[in-house]
Amino acid sequence: MTRELQAFLESCAPDLRADCASGILLAADRFAPTKRWHIDTILHVLTTAGTYVRDDAVANLTQLIAGAQELHTYSVRRLYSALAEDISQQPLVQVAAWCIGEYGDLLLEGNCEETEPLQVEEEEVLALLEKVLQSHVSLPATRGYALTALMKLSTRLHGDKRIRQVVSIYGSCLDVELQQRAVEYNTLFRKYDHMRAAILEKMPLVERGSPQVGEEAKESKEVAKLSEAAPVPTEPQASKLLDLLDLLDGPSGDAQHPPPLDPSPGGALVHLLDLPCVPPPPAPIPNLKVFEREGVQLNLSFIRPPGTPALILITVTVTNSSGGDVTHFICQAAVPKSFQLQLQAPSGDTVSARGGLPITQLFRILNPNKAPLRLKLRLTYNHFGQPVQEIFEVNNLPVETWQ
Repeated sequence: MTRELQAFLESCAPDLRADCASGILLAADRFAPTKRWHIDTILHVLTTAGTYVRDDAVANLTQLIAGAQELHTYSVRRLYSALAEDISQQPLVQVAAWCIGEYGDLLLEGNCEETEPLQVEEEEVLALLEKVLQSHVSLPATRGYALTALMKLSTRLHGDKRIRQVVSIYGSCLDVELQQRAVEYNTLFRKYDHMRAAILEKMPLVERGSPQVGEEAKESKEVAKLSEAAPVPTEPQASKLLDLLDLLDGPSGDAQHPPPLDPSPGGALVHLLDLPCVPPPPAPIPNLKVFEREGVQLNLSFIRPPGTPALILITVTVTNSSGGDVTHFICQAAVPKSFQLQLQAPSGDTVSARGGLPITQLFRILNPNKAPLRLKLRLTYNHFGQPVQEIFEVNNLPVETWQ
């Protein structure tokens, strides 16, 4: 069944990928026969549809790899090869950077008969992480993973001087989170170098679901006491209790409950097919015209990826219906400090007269607090031989872009 779903995931429509990826991950969590099969399945999903996975996929995979000590060498080699091929799938890049930072020494020295022979030099590993740091596709969180991986490799590899130089560069980064992390790492190099190896040791092994073990044991004792004092429930009461448990057992919860018993032979298959249990896709967000002057018009269209509710993708489209070409067009944007904004490169800087090919540009905005979204735009271009500059705020964005 999983092989069929993986094959479908590679060719299905984008609006179905989030549901399919969620179903595969949930099925793998509940029915994985081995840890290696579990790791391979999640890696395939991240490689195929990394931008559509749930937010907890990165944490779940890193915890799974950390708990499978016999698969550390296998995992780091698989992830390094996947990262070398593609750095656009952000969850995959984050897991790979974490794994390389933790087990980079195994990447260079370890022998793994289960993977193809892989000859990796230390400079290649460092160069790949630097490429992730410098890529305009990388999110701030991904850069944080890469910077921490480089810092951890300073105690596992011999490229200490090169890593110091890279870390010092990001001490003046515009992203406050990344800047703070780089400043702290620089301080670790300068003032506490004798403690660096101990501080940057490998992460300790954490059992999956360990925080809930004590609570579940306590709850089971309380239930046992109540069962001794209370009479045996009747059939209607038992069905009500099962209905309540069904309400609590959804795909968004972290705790995993065993599937209810089904007397029919195909019961397990039915439950497997019902795993996604996701709400229907939301209605499309209406486009918004935010600027018009002498035939030059700027429109915004919006997409909220189902797997990442805090992310909003805004496509800026510039059209020109006037009789003169628009040249040297530049669009700059700013958002409040509680947001994270990433501007992708525009498709061009010229829009020909009378309906020429428009300019498009993508804004990626993270809104973790779900605050009302506001934009400040600055447009500069030449039109009819005259320079034009416009600065304005957009305060009437649809509520669907942030709620």
